[in-house]
Amino acid sequence: YRERRLPPPDQPPPLAHYPGISIIVPCYNEEENAHETFAAAAAVDYPNFEIIAVNDGSRDNTAAELERLATLIPNLRVVHLAKNQGKAMAMNAGALLAKNEIIVCIDGDALLDPHALRWIAVMFQSPQVGALTGNPRIRNRTSILGRLQVGEFSAIIGLIKRAQATYGRLFTVSGVICAFRKRALHEAGWWNTRTLTDDIDVTWRVQMAGWRVVYEPNAIVWILMPETLRGLWKQRLRWAEGG
Repeated sequence: YRERRLPPPDQPPPLAHYPGISIIVPCYNEEENAHETFAAAAAVDYPNFEIIAVNDGSRDNTAAELERLATLIPNLRVVHLAKNQGKAMAMNAGALLAKNEIIVCIDGDALLDPHALRWIAVMFQSPQVGALTGNPRIRNRTSILGRLQVGEFSAIIGLIKRAQATYGRLFTVSGVICAFRKRALHEAGWWNTRTLTDDIDVTWRVQMAGWRVVYEPNAIVWILMPETLRGLWKQRLRWAEGG
């Protein structure tokens, strides 16, 4: 009911000033997905942004693929970590190197919607906003499990986010599409490398530091989800343990 009265995703309201945004993409063994992910990130409709790819000690040819993409995408910077240290460490490395105050985080196999950054910039016009969670949509729908998760994300998870936003506290940002004010991250202590679900942990600490966390349904990213029972079980077990 509420979304039908919101502007459509491809019509973000104009701003007098567009703040610089740094897109951080942690990558671990993302050789097959890198080209598609960074091509989508480079094609977003936004006047002032950079992309930082953090190669988290990948064992495949991710490093070489990222360096190749850096020659094609002028605003792409590549950072290589000596060994695999986990997503939280990769995010911290990228955030510390980011030149902009607003940081947008996506996964290495996610496709950013062309208008997502404009919607994020609108929400960060409020100085009380320290973090934002976007709206992940599933793009692999070739199996029954994939199609079931389409309904889960669009209905159940979206409803939970809206309910939590109504009473003013979000349980967690979506790690696959979220944004932070760099100052808020600093006051919260950055990402914790000792947690299974660092997105839950950082969401709580940002709010405990006095910042608001908001939900923007028009900040869309297209994601890949497990399409086997084994993959789904491993993912949900990690979510349950981390939560």
